[in-house]
Amino acid sequence: MKGNLRPGERIVEGKWGLRFGVAQGSIREAINILALEGFVTKRSGRSARVVHFSEQDVVQIYQVRGAVEGLAARLAALAEADLSMLQAAVDGMREASAAGHRDALLGCDLQFHLHMCEASGNPFLIEQARRILLPFFAFVRMRVTVSQQETAVWSKDLEAHQRIIDLIRECEGEIAEQYVKRAMERFARTAYDNWERRQT
Repeated sequence: MKGNLRPGERIVEGKWGLRFGVAQGSIREAINILALEGFVTKRSGRSARVVHFSEQDVVQIYQVRGAVEGLAARLAALAEADLSMLQAAVDGMREASAAGHRDALLGCDLQFHLHMCEASGNPFLIEQARRILLPFFAFVRMRVTVSQQETAVWSKDLEAHQRIIDLIRECEGEIAEQYVKRAMERFARTAYDNWERRQT
């Protein structure tokens, strides 16, 4: 989280076992937990690596998110799903933003997007969304922590999240889907610059 291990850096089990004075199996288990939470990627027969996405990767992830989460919003509207968890996530984002708590804000933001996908009622969509969202939000958390990004950057995005809820609640599925896609396009244009504190 502090950036001591750079995005893409290899995590060598033996090295960290020696450093912490624990068995390599304990490090392996810790890596498995980090992989489940999206902070590291792990492939068979290879060392785990800290999750890393290039600027182009981020743009492409937002394209996929627009399609997947847009569909989720439309299906949630058609199902007239319970939106209480979505609303609680946005309320949590507002409170965290006002208090300047980046980690809490990002946690609530992740919950919003996961709950919206769950509201679709489509287990295949939910599974794919989790595979995209968990590592993506882990990467965002690391970049935002290192860059010390202020929570004020999210103020405009908070209202976009609320608008999604309102459209789903009004059973405006097709409009909600298009709104999510446009919002993802907007996020894609500015996200990486915000995380790296670059001037746009």
